[in-house]
Amino acid sequence: MNQKEIKEIVVNKEDAVFWLDAFGRWHNKHGAFEHKKIIDYFHSSIRKDDGGYHLFQVRDDSTIEKVYFKYEDTALFVFDLIIEKDSDEVRLILNTKDDIPLDPGALFIQSENLYMEYAGERIKFIDRTMLKLTKRLTLDQNGYRLKLSNKIYDIPERT
Repeated sequence: MNQKEIKEIVVNKEDAVFWLDAFGRWHNKHGAFEHKKIIDYFHSSIRKDDGGYHLFQVRDDSTIEKVYFKYEDTALFVFDLIIEKDSDEVRLILNTKDDIPLDPGALFIQSENLYMEYAGERIKFIDRTMLKLTKRLTLDQNGYRLKLSNKIYDIPERT
């Protein structure tokens, strides 16, 4: 059996011509990307390996391409969330299109932004997703809190 040789093209992040800003927006030297299909494709192509975050694609069944990219804060963002009305269960939809459960115990505030740690990764909530949580978030003299299913979870601040 003759196996097709797979060619791998790797572009290091210093040579990448695009980057991800602190709000989950892609940029190149001309500014922020505007074409939704390209933006969605880039986000859904994000992978991570020992070399870091990269965009991954397979071209013509014989070539894989990895383009490592720079990012200002994190490469993972909560772009949407689904709150089940009966149970208050919350599902997070990431920029990569992954769907993961909200873990209130893994939330934290840093530099006035909300994050969650998941599988060793830091995931940032964008403004739109924060708005969906506003009825459940409070700030008082003891700090930030999240109320879900009649339970209150403290959200610690990190420096």
